[in-house]
Amino acid sequence: MNANWFKRFESYCRSERQLSAHTVRNYLYELHRVSAKLEENACLPFLWSEVNHEQIQHVLGQLHRQGLSPRSLSLTLSAVKQFCDFLLGEGVINANPAKSLSAPKQNKPLPKNMDLDSVTHLLEIDADDLLSVRDKAIMELFYSSGLRLAELAALDVLAIRFAERQVKVLGKGSKERIVPVGRCAIQAIQAWLALRESILCQDEALFVTAKGKRLAHRSIQARLAKWGQEQALNMRVYPHKLRHSFATHMLESSADLRAVQELLGHANLSTTQIYTSLDFQHLAKVYDGAHPRASRAKKINSTKREES
Repeated sequence: MNANWFKRFESYCRSERQLSAHTVRNYLYELHRVSAKLEENACLPFLWSEVNHEQIQHVLGQLHRQGLSPRSLSLTLSAVKQFCDFLLGEGVINANPAKSLSAPKQNKPLPKNMDLDSVTHLLEIDADDLLSVRDKAIMELFYSSGLRLAELAALDVLAIRFAERQVKVLGKGSKERIVPVGRCAIQAIQAWLALRESILCQDEALFVTAKGKRLAHRSIQARLAKWGQEQALNMRVYPHKLRHSFATHMLESSADLRAVQELLGHANLSTTQIYTSLDFQHLAKVYDGAHPRASRAKKINSTKREES
């Protein structure tokens, strides 16, 4: 009887809920796993129509003790809840026995970032060919301003405000924000734009291919990975790693969590009200005083003035 209900549940998920084949396959795998445990515990065939809250909770506890991760347990519980909701709708049970159950909290993975020496080494690109200059500008801007991949790829030339050393970014939820750009990044972008003029570009995209097309997300990811290898870093380099590095190094230097979150453009509603009290001058001040490459550029310029 259980097998028959599993087939009907599969058909329901595919046709009515239009879930992906991958999701349906995972749900069925989890249901068979839980069924096997329930039958093992009962020492005889059982019916899902008779399963209670305590039995499901006991099975989840068994799987947890056997080493199933919180993430996997969450999927297991989701499958059971969905199946019991289906049985409830079919009139097989009067209440969902798994409704009040919750999976163990998942540990949030720590952001992966690069230390300052690694970032500095990554950005020490000596090549002056078209793609190398472009890639240096891309990486400098990622690290300078903590942009997301989609935000950087969508930038047009006019988004960079050179006089103010700012970039206008369209973030998640089509929310615009103004972010400071460090001197090193500004110089790298200017060097790239000087070469970009020789390309017949299809639109006003800031970063384009050698044929003038806006640079795709995957291409940017591939180029960063390439430079990570060429600079002999013992880690994989990708856009979000530079974003995390930006956030980590800013926090280490300034300890101003609210300002860093504002710079990152987080759209969490619980923090939006806090950000409204922060004006751009405060953010720019925190940025200039804390960002490693902004500070380094100031020292270099100060030294040059003293020497002259």
